[in-house]
Amino acid sequence: MAQKLLKEQLLRHLHGGEAFKNVEDLLEDISYKKSGERPVGLPYSFYEVFYHMAYAQKDILNFCLAESYAMPSWPKDYWPAEKKAKTKEEWKSLVSEFFEDRKLLMAFIEDENTDLLQVVKHGEEQRVLRELMLVIEHNAYHTGQLAIILRLLGLI
Repeated sequence: MAQKLLKEQLLRHLHGGEAFKNVEDLLEDISYKKSGERPVGLPYSFYEVFYHMAYAQKDILNFCLAESYAMPSWPKDYWPAEKKAKTKEEWKSLVSEFFEDRKLLMAFIEDENTDLLQVVKHGEEQRVLRELMLVIEHNAYHTGQLAIILRLLGLI
């Protein structure tokens, strides 16, 4: 029963928006054209932060579930080389992948065989609950940054 309640709470937080605007709503407020603008005084654009969120989420998903896993290079692999996606299609693909990976994480949580206290597939001591909380915490932190960027760009 406790696992079921924990899983329900994790799902709500992974989706986001419990205490703040969710990523879907923030993405509606930004255009591809504006996604690469860095507000004055900030060292990153909306695209750069969102890319980082998507990459980190995918990395944790792979750490938990992929058949093979190689640890990416920090910080090089986790941040894009450019401040904007090269094309609108690349931007749309990034957004789509973020939500597809989130769906896979949600399916992992919902799977009755997933024990939140088990060590993840490529972990040593890292447990499922820890990895899911990392995704939730990381996405929440950067969702706040996305909202600040939108505000500084005058979009919300």
